[in-house]
Amino acid sequence: MIYTNIKNTDLKFETEASVFSPNSVDIGTLAMLSEIDFLPDDKVLDLGCGYGTVGILAAKLIGEENVIMCDISEQAIQCAKKNAALNGVGNIEIILSDGYENVAKRDFTIILSNPPYHADFSVPKKFIELGFEKISVGGKLVMVTKRLDWYKNKLTSVFGGVKVREIDGYYVFTAEKRSDFVKSKKKPIKKLSKKLQRRNDKFNAKHKK
Repeated sequence: MIYTNIKNTDLKFETEASVFSPNSVDIGTLAMLSEIDFLPDDKVLDLGCGYGTVGILAAKLIGEENVIMCDISEQAIQCAKKNAALNGVGNIEIILSDGYENVAKRDFTIILSNPPYHADFSVPKKFIELGFEKISVGGKLVMVTKRLDWYKNKLTSVFGGVKVREIDGYYVFTAEKRSDFVKSKKKPIKKLSKKLQRRNDKFNAKHKK
């Protein structure tokens, strides 16, 4: 059993050897949480929730109905459900999901993730690219890793910018979905010239069935 206090909130977690950081709350996760202030109107997704530290803390602070947790591991999901009940927030929606696959909602104000940074970049690539569509305008994707350059470049390319802070040997990335950048990504449809439009109309008329 892990006993801890995060953001002046007492928490306890039962874990298994097969889940990430089973003996203590991961330092990277704590670094990420130190950069977040959960607000009453936030809608939070704990992406890759493990045994539940991030999502359960968020639920304790802003309410179970405002939090969704997901993980690809069935063992992690079982631990997270047990720990949610153990901490008095047993009604959190906790989903078995490969990334966002089974997460239907698209209006999150905060998505938090501590992705598997020792593997290749295929997982965080999906987390970032699809995350942009899952976050409401003004919302944030917050990630923590020990790698800098790839994450900084990828988040900047998808979100148009990213704030990076180094804490205890980890990099915490905060990327905001800005309305001006969303508009810039929507390319206007180019109008045909009058000459090309006439040709197009003739072609369509000729081949119309």
